[in-house]
Amino acid sequence: MSKQKQHDNEERIEGAEVTGTGTPDTQGDAAGRSDNASARSNTELDAVAASLSDALKTVADRETRIAALESEVSSLKDQYLRKLADYENFRKRMFREKEDAVQFANSNILSDLVGVMDNFDRAVQSSETSRDFQGLHDGVDMIRKGLLGLLESKYGLSRFDSLGVVFDPNVHEAVMCESGDCAEPLVIEEFVKGYKLRDRVLRSAKVKVRMPVEGGAATGSEENTSDTNA
Repeated sequence: MSKQKQHDNEERIEGAEVTGTGTPDTQGDAAGRSDNASARSNTELDAVAASLSDALKTVADRETRIAALESEVSSLKDQYLRKLADYENFRKRMFREKEDAVQFANSNILSDLVGVMDNFDRAVQSSETSRDFQGLHDGVDMIRKGLLGLLESKYGLSRFDSLGVVFDPNVHEAVMCESGDCAEPLVIEEFVKGYKLRDRVLRSAKVKVRMPVEGGAATGSEENTSDTNA
């Protein structure tokens, strides 16, 4: 009986040795697989960490760019508002200057005419004191010549003579006419002087015109023939 138990115990020990922790090669393979898994896990963690770092850097760069753009937009908006205000002020100033130019466009010539009026006042006062018609006439004529000289030299105003020249509808206005012996329309009387402002007609001269008689030459020839036959 004791031998049988001893035999069973020996068999259990052998079985235990056979079915134990395995061979050394099997244990090494398991350790290698564990190390590979750990290495892969570390690599994945490093990749995730790198990706997260890149993402954070990208976000930081974008936030910096957004802040810079917002600052630029604010600066441009401020510049635009300043330019708009400058334009409005310029426009108002131009309208004001234009209105002033229209209202006071004749300031220079009026200043000169005031001096002429002073001369007329002095002439009238002198005539009231002296009662000298010739002196008044000479004074007024001198004022007239001075005024014409001023207008011509400073403002380019000149007047032209029309008496005895060929009628020109561009510078003459016929208010009367008569038929007469002439080859073409001729100004025979001048009622109102004409004026030019440099090369432009400012006022046409009002004149009386002598018009050629239609068939006048033929009538004169017939009269001469009748006189000869007689």
